[in-house]
Amino acid sequence: MNQFLRVALAFLAISCAARAGEISQLGPLRASPGQAVSGYLEIPAQGEGGARIPVSLVRGAQEGPVLALIAGTHGYEYPGITALQRLRQSINPQILHGTLILVHIANPPSFYGRTIYTSPADGKNLNRVYPGRPDGTLSERIAHAITTEVIAKADFLVDLHAGDGNEALRPYVYMPVTGNAKLDAAIRGMALAFGLDHIVIDAAPIAPRESTQFVDMTALARGIPAMTTETGQLGLNDERSIGLAEHGIQNLMRHLGMLEGAAEPNPGVVWLTDYQVINSPVTGVFRATVRDGYAIAEGGVLGELYDAFGARVGDVRAPFAGIVNYVIDTPPAVEGQPLAMVSRIASPPQ
Repeated sequence: MNQFLRVALAFLAISCAARAGEISQLGPLRASPGQAVSGYLEIPAQGEGGARIPVSLVRGAQEGPVLALIAGTHGYEYPGITALQRLRQSINPQILHGTLILVHIANPPSFYGRTIYTSPADGKNLNRVYPGRPDGTLSERIAHAITTEVIAKADFLVDLHAGDGNEALRPYVYMPVTGNAKLDAAIRGMALAFGLDHIVIDAAPIAPRESTQFVDMTALARGIPAMTTETGQLGLNDERSIGLAEHGIQNLMRHLGMLEGAAEPNPGVVWLTDYQVINSPVTGVFRATVRDGYAIAEGGVLGELYDAFGARVGDVRAPFAGIVNYVIDTPPAVEGQPLAMVSRIASPPQ
């Protein structure tokens, strides 16, 4: 058994021993061993209104880890939402080891409002306001509820994303690297088990608990292994993208010992690092000249910018040679908002 696997299994054993069997309640929901229940986390109305977050608590008949799966953080990203709906309908808690916490639609205002990035209620990006505030705007109150009721109760966490309604995106995983050997071994095991062939190494430092901004960072700041996945693009809910999320979840559950059987090995990974989001310098019209997954040279043209009358303003270029993770594939360009993301090709982390 190699050193990486020994460390990962040791971390898993310690985590499960400390937490297994503890999670029997999620908001108003209660589940006995071998039972699955669904309902809502209620966010009472204040200011911009309230929200009802659909969640499920699936408590296995056997002890094991608590895995939190969160979908719909951005409401126009659908494959993860559908994957969790299918998981809820198909999972048999009698054969499950441990507990699943499923957040089916984390951001109902954005989902039902069909908005990208931000909530129509308060104009905020839910994945920038964690850990939230109980007395804040609606997005901040949603983040607070998910932090206290979901994230804080998890042993492992996955935030399921996709290319938003404007993003042509090649599937990948954001794999945080924290510098904590046990935590990093557990996260790497999760990232490989999810099965996507592109993994972006995210070496951003762990933020203070009170200002984590992101879902996965909120878990990491509490010592919980977490990662973010991206499967899908342009607001589509296609079977291939849903299937990638479904397969990734099932294989991860086998990796964590929550389902019987061995996890499938990841046949090959393109490791990426130093990712950079390129924002628009102006408000206007963008025409992409590359696609998601393309290799690009330093200074290569990612797209062209035009004004509202069709006059060319300039080019948008890659800051370095690498891979295009996503590119905006709809015309609107807003100053300061993303147009593309590029990562460098890296060696596998040690």
